[in-house]
Amino acid sequence: MAGFTLVDLAAIIHTRAHSGDPGSYTAKLVAKGTSRCAKKFGEEAVEAVIAATEHNKEDLTSEAADVLYHLLVMLEAAEVPLDAVMDELEGRTRQTGLQEKASRPAD
Repeated sequence: MAGFTLVDLAAIIHTRAHSGDPGSYTAKLVAKGTSRCAKKFGEEAVEAVIAATEHNKEDLTSEAADVLYHLLVMLEAAEVPLDAVMDELEGRTRQTGLQEKASRPAD
């Protein structure tokens, strides 16, 4: 198991997002706002789906890294801490996936 975690990545993203560094891709992306970050996240998610459906493990690995990075950038731009997402996931794992889904309000 790798020693690098999503918590580590979220901390790096937070620091770079608020660095004011004109050479930081993260700072530039966050400065463009949540909508732009969400669009970029969606683009990366589609690329990951394509890699998965093509059974291309190397591309899927790379695209999955992009998805995780852009998800955390989007959360940073929207001021949603990773801890809040992890708390939500922890709560959901206290029951089976089917039980959790059944407990959600109907759309």
